[in-house]
Amino acid sequence: MRRRLLPVALLLAATPAVAQDRPPLTPTRDVAVTYRVTGSGAPQGVPPVVVAWNAAGGLMRSEMPGMGWMVADLRAGRAFMVMEPMRAIMDIPPGQVGQALSYSDKASFRREGTATVAGLTCTIWFVQDGSTQGRSCITAEGVMLRAEGTHQGQSGGMEAVQVSFGPQDPARFQRPQGYQSMQGMPGMPQGGRPPGR
Repeated sequence: MRRRLLPVALLLAATPAVAQDRPPLTPTRDVAVTYRVTGSGAPQGVPPVVVAWNAAGGLMRSEMPGMGWMVADLRAGRAFMVMEPMRAIMDIPPGQVGQALSYSDKASFRREGTATVAGLTCTIWFVQDGSTQGRSCITAEGVMLRAEGTHQGQSGGMEAVQVSFGPQDPARFQRPQGYQSMQGMPGMPQGGRPPGR
């Protein structure tokens, strides 16, 4: 399950805080992006990952095929995961959300040129933050088109294959009603960390 969540983690880690020497945190307008999982460690037959952004609310919804979906509130540092087969909701611990959504003060960033992905131009950024490092290609509007690197000891990547700008339904970013609340991932202790970590 951790490997299936890696693309989402890479996406979140590719969006550092706004500054002149860093790419923007979130898209400046609503957009939905379809990504393919890349890298030598990617399992065979992994379906595309669809991510939608509600720019006004600073919200990101990631579809996880076969599992459900997740919404991250990038401004408040909160997130929840919806597991459709179980009709359950799990809140992501705030500490884990913060680690995924931002880099430490010691993180370093470097521009490495530009590229064209899915028909759009983006700036390539290299980032190093402790043991986490990688490259992401982000448009001037804050849309991440490609990310690759190592996050929490796992390597992988994702690349946009379709980008669709347009209004996103705010209701899709809200918690569904009537779902059971869970305290942690199945088979994992409270807090979502696997044994020995």
